[in-house]
Amino acid sequence: MDQAEKLRSLIKQQNAPNQSARIITVTSGKGGVGKSSVTVNLSIALSRLGKRVIILDADFGLANVEVMLGIRPVYNLADLMFKGKNLSDIITRGPENIGFISGGSGIQELTNLTKDQIIYLIYKLAELDKIADIIVIDTGAGITDTVLEFASASSEILLVTTPEPTSITDAYALLKTLNRKSNFSADNTMIRVIANRITKDDNGEEIYKKLSVVSSKFLKLNLDYLGYIPMDYSVSKAVMRQLPVICVFPDSDFSRHISGIASKLCNTAPIINSSEKKGIAQLFYHLLKSRTRKGLE
Repeated sequence: MDQAEKLRSLIKQQNAPNQSARIITVTSGKGGVGKSSVTVNLSIALSRLGKRVIILDADFGLANVEVMLGIRPVYNLADLMFKGKNLSDIITRGPENIGFISGGSGIQELTNLTKDQIIYLIYKLAELDKIADIIVIDTGAGITDTVLEFASASSEILLVTTPEPTSITDAYALLKTLNRKSNFSADNTMIRVIANRITKDDNGEEIYKKLSVVSSKFLKLNLDYLGYIPMDYSVSKAVMRQLPVICVFPDSDFSRHISGIASKLCNTAPIINSSEKKGIAQLFYHLLKSRTRKGLE
């Protein structure tokens, strides 16, 4: 059995019934729209609903998730790949029993992995499918190669935008660029829109409709509206205290709406076609196929 066949066999084994975590990738067209805040607080809200949740911070340039959780991981993904650490070593426990994995430099170094290292990495990460119900991936902001690779490898994308015209334009630009990627499959991807920082003068559903109309007409992409989150100054207060909003201001408008979005997620189908993209092992298989120059075939 060659390496590629061995890897495909491993993926098939990990896709056994009830052994694949639901993967939710949170992204945005630009920075400063509250994407990481949505990731952290949504993860805690999902945990409160009885889900085992782990956050993977795939933004190696910044440490927003670390700051919002008020924790500093000892190890990251690179330590799993190159320093012999186990999966349990790189999972840091956060508030409300959520887990957190820092991508660190490991995300950037994925390109340089050998096929043996890729097999090892996917084998280790596949353990996440057995200990988590939901894995929430916080990507970097903007239209970077890493963001597009994670998005195209995912079956479920949460696209965070705000009422600002530049935010809506950049969100559409991300969808347009993503749609051009050869490994992106609209049939196997569910894209859900969250309108963040909505004021009394805004309408979250109208923002979604603007994106949905142009995406359907010009990109042939169907979007789903997950809901809106109101502008709430509790968010900045919580960030200053390095604690999640939902923990320190549980009765705030932000917390109530993020909890509603979590409930809606739990009550909707996670993916359209589960056979193509299922679980963290399958996601990294697709991701690394696009990252390595010679691929995995």
